[in-house]
Amino acid sequence: MAAPRAKKKAAPARKKSVKQAKPQAAAPAVPVVSKATRDGYGEALLELGRKRSDVVVLDADLSESTRTHKFAKEFPDRFFNVGVAEQNLVGIAAGFALSGLVPFASSFAMFLSGRAWEIVRNSVVYPGLNVKLFASHGGITVGEDGASHQCIEDFAIMRAIPNMNVFVPSDFEEARQMVHALAAAKGPCYVRVARAATPVLSRPASYTFKPGKGELRRDGKNVTIIACGVLVHEADKAADILAKAGISAAVINMSSLKPLDEKLVLQYAKKTGAIVTVEEHNIIGGLGSAVAETVSGNTPCVVLRHGMHDEFGQSGEASALLDHYKLRATDIANIAKKAIKLK
Repeated sequence: MAAPRAKKKAAPARKKSVKQAKPQAAAPAVPVVSKATRDGYGEALLELGRKRSDVVVLDADLSESTRTHKFAKEFPDRFFNVGVAEQNLVGIAAGFALSGLVPFASSFAMFLSGRAWEIVRNSVVYPGLNVKLFASHGGITVGEDGASHQCIEDFAIMRAIPNMNVFVPSDFEEARQMVHALAAAKGPCYVRVARAATPVLSRPASYTFKPGKGELRRDGKNVTIIACGVLVHEADKAADILAKAGISAAVINMSSLKPLDEKLVLQYAKKTGAIVTVEEHNIIGGLGSAVAETVSGNTPCVVLRHGMHDEFGQSGEASALLDHYKLRATDIANIAKKAIKLK
């Protein structure tokens, strides 16, 4: 019997780039390049290590997963693997900060925000130490590792600590910029980076991440979609779907969850009267809650929160889980239509 013929490789997927403030305008197609935000973290650490001798990196025996292994290879005298001991990880990082160094401490989100929470609160944030906590493997796109590792509570429990700063980059490049920006800033912060490779977003070359600032990716007048992390790409596509239906949707990338860009949120709450928040996190305590808290005390506006609806994830491929939990562009577009009807 003849051997089966090899299948031809499919051409690379292509997407439409997003033009600022022109929700209905066609944009040139560009090739999709997918990279994980954890890789942006790893690359930026290496860049930072070459520029600054005061930067030290700590890990809890997960350096290949968190992408700190590149820093470890080039700067072994400034890398510290404390083993499977996240509480010690944070405590040692606090000591380095007290010594005038700038420590970046990494582990999985579930362990760094959960197991070490009390140490983070009392040994880092309460004294206001300059410790940078970067947590990988957050959200359901952790995939096959399942619910035990798919941390969907970290934004909530870190936001609740007074004076803690919380961030989540939307793509590889923003993650890279975020590392440099936070290294230059003083004070504690928690950053979630993702395991799964996701599209590098189309944006002006002039874009610069700034703590406390949201990114207006697209202007609109009927509804506002505020997304964070790996779901910003899906929010962009949702706006394209809505545009074809004659609906003008603004899209905001809110990579700074705390401090939140309240001015931008309120501007579009007043402009569109309807907001949909999208996050790879429980809808309780995360981005949706932060936006609702801001809007409720200032202006009448419909706010629909979308993400994990108070349920644990499950094991599966990242893409399949996004489908299962209805975190795709078509799902976001449908929720946006619902929000418009509720105005």
